[in-house]
Amino acid sequence: MRPLRLPSYTPPMSEKDKAVGMKSAYELALERMEKQGVERPREGGLDEAVREKIAEVRSQAAAKLAELEILHQDRIKNQFDPVKRQEEEDDYRRERRRIEDDRERKVEKLRAGS
Repeated sequence: MRPLRLPSYTPPMSEKDKAVGMKSAYELALERMEKQGVERPREGGLDEAVREKIAEVRSQAAAKLAELEILHQDRIKNQFDPVKRQEEEDDYRRERRRIEDDRERKVEKLRAGS
């Protein structure tokens, strides 16, 4: 019987390894992003007040989407005309997209303001 081999553990890079010119995968990914013109992520996070506001915006949007879904299912349940059913589907998708876009715009505004 062969002895059981455990997976090897690779310790994190030490400061002396970095001094030789080696970079972590994170640092390499950041360099690639900068070459592509993508802005480097902020080191500091959002403060607690902004996080709470973002959570509130997302919660309100989720409630609106849930309400929209319920109303849509109710309207479409009794709709047998294919043309009117398709119109209802299109209206539902349009309204859903509007709510989602509004949510993302508000979240980005809160993030930019912090």
